Amino acid sequence: MQPVSDVIVVGGGLAGLTSAIHLSRAGLHVIVVEKHQFPRHKVCGEYISNEVLPYLQWLGADPAVLQPAQIDRVSISAVTGKMVETPLPMGGFGISRYALDQFLMEQAVNNGCELLEDTVTDIVFEHNRFIVSTADHGMLTARFVFGAYGKRAALDQQLDRSFLKERSPWLAIKGHYRGSFPDGLVALHNFRGGYCGVSKVENEIINICYLVSYDTFKQFKNIDTHRQEVLHRNKHLQQIFENSEPLFERPLTISQVSFAEKEKVDRHILMTGDTAGLIHPLCGNGMAMAIHSAKIASEQVLQFFEGNIPSRSILENNYTKAWKKEFGKRIGAGKILSALFRKDRLSAAVMKGLVLFPALLPVIIKQTHGRPLKVNS
Repeated sequence: MQPVSDVIVVGGGLAGLTSAIHLSRAGLHVIVVEKHQFPRHKVCGEYISNEVLPYLQWLGADPAVLQPAQIDRVSISAVTGKMVETPLPMGGFGISRYALDQFLMEQAVNNGCELLEDTVTDIVFEHNRFIVSTADHGMLTARFVFGAYGKRAALDQQLDRSFLKERSPWLAIKGHYRGSFPDGLVALHNFRGGYCGVSKVENEIINICYLVSYDTFKQFKNIDTHRQEVLHRNKHLQQIFENSEPLFERPLTISQVSFAEKEKVDRHILMTGDTAGLIHPLCGNGMAMAIHSAKIASEQVLQFFEGNIPSRSILENNYTKAWKKEFGKRIGAGKILSALFRKDRLSAAVMKGLVLFPALLPVIIKQTHGRPLKVNS
């Protein structure tokens, strides 16, 4: 068994890599265990609110070097095609996970993080430390473990997490395209049984990512048929797809996407990003929340190592409270918005109200976004 590390991060996505950068720049010994090779594409909306930009810059991981697409407007359409557009409060940027995760991984490794390409098979907490079992590297030990392995994984079953008991009826589909789409815009187009986000990332690539309930999707033979018969009924989506060329051989998919409540600390593991909780993609803010959650967890652990938090139980309680304070209302607002847009009549009524009173849309958006993150100088 290897020497005890300060922190093992399970998962090399946004939350995992951001926390690894934060902790390692403070001098902790961090191991990141990621089962996939870098770089790789992921099912993701690939839009990030500027609220996290000061934090990324403070970490020395300014994404500007990747030349992301700058986004300053948002449009929303109902199933009928009725649409409203407004300036996006605070703005954001579009960057592919293929580019961003690779970039963050390189920053973490440059900071001295140890990156293992391996699969975690079990995590046990005993004698005030963690034993992390891996497929290829045997057992690793650490004082803290961050869970950052995404929306759903076999490890959730191994840990017997409670959210698995609830039905997960969502399917997520994503692809990259070449075509004509306005600069500076993120569009959220609704269709029967789901909604679709469209925006540019780096190199003028268009990212199209949508969420659909499996109950409506299963009526069709495949993704292409469903797109033709359902998504194209929204004229804006039809126009986008018919004037775009796919860059992937086939779209990426994730099934059983769950928006159920998840434990923020489970068996003393600090859960971050989608592993701690998922906001509906309609809100377009999941990537920023993942990065922000990594900041909260990292700050708590660093305070513990500095002696400012006297016990693990207090740290865990602090993290849970901070997570719920920052994200609880956002996730609640996301559930309400998702429920409204899943019902055709309610969706039509909401869109009618937004067309008549477009100033309401920025107010709604602010309910699912935060303020620019404060960082220590």
